[in-house]
Amino acid sequence: MEYTGSQYIGEFVDGRMEGDAEYILPTETKYVGEMKDGMFHGQGTLYFPNGSRFDAVWEKGLVVKGTYTFSDGLQYNTENWHYCDSYDRRFYTEICYGLKPAGISQLTNMDPPRKIPPGCYDCGDGFYNPNTRIVKDYKYRFLRNADDDEHEWIVRTCRKGLDETTGPEPQS
Repeated sequence: MEYTGSQYIGEFVDGRMEGDAEYILPTETKYVGEMKDGMFHGQGTLYFPNGSRFDAVWEKGLVVKGTYTFSDGLQYNTENWHYCDSYDRRFYTEICYGLKPAGISQLTNMDPPRKIPPGCYDCGDGFYNPNTRIVKDYKYRFLRNADDDEHEWIVRTCRKGLDETTGPEPQS
């Protein structure tokens, strides 16, 4: 684990992670649950730094069945998913707490929305810089390099931080 930067809190059997445990990844994602033969096995939950979670049944490190819950409590449903699509454009907080009065826009599920660095995009788990093609989490730590498909999707669909002045020209 010293090579991966991960941390394990739990029992070992024959040198392998086994039993009820916590496994913390360098990204601060934490697994809490059962381990067998060094793998996630049985009931376990992945807790993500953004507050979301994935409760699952695991078998030899693979998910058998699971439920993803966003940080605001919204559970992902694989069937009939109509959250924020052409069927119903409301954010989950609007579904729970109602719409804002006319003239006051809610740009994201988080209200007020987080401030995006100039020229970057908010891609849901961090900020994406299209010049470097790097995604950093909201604490500005490296998450990943975006491939061509992810780059296109982010630029096409995600909210962008302003990289130019808008409004009247400043007087010299």
